[in-house]
Amino acid sequence: MGTSIVIPNVGESVTSGVIGAWLVKDGEWVDRDQTVLELETDKVTMEVPAPAAGVIKHGAAEGDEVDVGASVGDIDETASKPAGAAEPAAAKQEGGTATAAPPKAEPAPAPTPSAPATATNGAAASAGSNGSAPSGDVKATPLARKLAEDKGVSLAGIAGTGAGGRIREQDVIGFIQTHQDGAPAAAASATGSVTGSRGIRVEKMAPLRQRIASRLVEAQQTAAMLTTFNEVDMGAVMDLRKQHKEAFGEKHGIGLGFMSFFVKACVQGLQKFPLINANIVAGQDGKPAIEYHDYQDVAIAVAGPKGLVVPVIRNAEDLSFAGVEKTIKDFGVRAKGGKLDLSEMTGGTFTITNGGVFGSLMSTPILNPPQSAILGMHGIKKRAVEFPEGSGQIALRPMMYLALSYDHRIVDGAEAVQFLVSIKNTIEDPARLMLEL
Repeated sequence: MGTSIVIPNVGESVTSGVIGAWLVKDGEWVDRDQTVLELETDKVTMEVPAPAAGVIKHGAAEGDEVDVGASVGDIDETASKPAGAAEPAAAKQEGGTATAAPPKAEPAPAPTPSAPATATNGAAASAGSNGSAPSGDVKATPLARKLAEDKGVSLAGIAGTGAGGRIREQDVIGFIQTHQDGAPAAAASATGSVTGSRGIRVEKMAPLRQRIASRLVEAQQTAAMLTTFNEVDMGAVMDLRKQHKEAFGEKHGIGLGFMSFFVKACVQGLQKFPLINANIVAGQDGKPAIEYHDYQDVAIAVAGPKGLVVPVIRNAEDLSFAGVEKTIKDFGVRAKGGKLDLSEMTGGTFTITNGGVFGSLMSTPILNPPQSAILGMHGIKKRAVEFPEGSGQIALRPMMYLALSYDHRIVDGAEAVQFLVSIKNTIEDPARLMLEL
């Protein structure tokens, strides 16, 4: 019995997680503090380091759900370090981030002289019937690799759904089901009309996705949610950005985007309409009460590899445009790598989500509990509108639809509409931000 690898405490509300991937194989040498596994929870994906140096022994498999505080493996500190193991065997440091080293490719068997190489189960097998050679650099779990070898399937043609694109056993099974020789033809002949693959794959929902689903349902079941819409002419912001983006970038080392304008406009609006920055809580008598905030913690919805996350810009009212842009860029980069901390995604008094980056023209965003409102931004499209306002003239202008979903239990319709109009007025006349109008 060596030193146990224990699942650490992630946060008060996190009691368990799923082992997304072992980054060190069973029986390999690990250095102290080397990342040995990735743990997926309903809030964040985190890396678990080795508590000591030695030879690792797995005590749980990838995909297993484990409790906080549970032992998932051991490290034998009495084992001798093998020759040539000066660097971590299964991970290397690149910019401070541990990444899994590719598994060693097994030599391909010599091809049979009398038989030319052919495709196996729809995947190229020119390097051997078991597909091991072309799959050597592919990230896959041990179970997936063994199953692929047993079935004669090349991992190179399979899309992985595990952490970091790692191929899992379910991916191999799904590939086999949808690439069986003659299956599509047989289905077509049986029905007389159906053609193509009819494979079905069932995968366990990731903890983060489960949590997202739970919170979305919670928002719709507990809040009296209503959405109001408006449209904003983006011309003034686009002109201002075009005029100053080079000087802004040279001075601050960051690009000037649209999000900083909306964050600052929302901060100003939240200060004018404090109920939208408040939320409902249980009072001392157990009855509903309103909790006000004298700060504006703006959450920004960011798409990550495992689902939507909402890191929070703390005290956004104190940040400059450059400060907002740098914070958002940092969130985006670390969200893609699954490096956001749980503490960065808790709290928040208001949320902004931008579906426009994916091409959305209109949507009704769902509240981020326990917050009382969320602003939805959308794609910018040129439309014919009256411009200048009141002139009676029609012009093509870059327009964006805005949607504000709010909890009608705490925010009245009139206040929600006025808040959205204040956003519109500020974006259409950015000078109002400087003059605090």
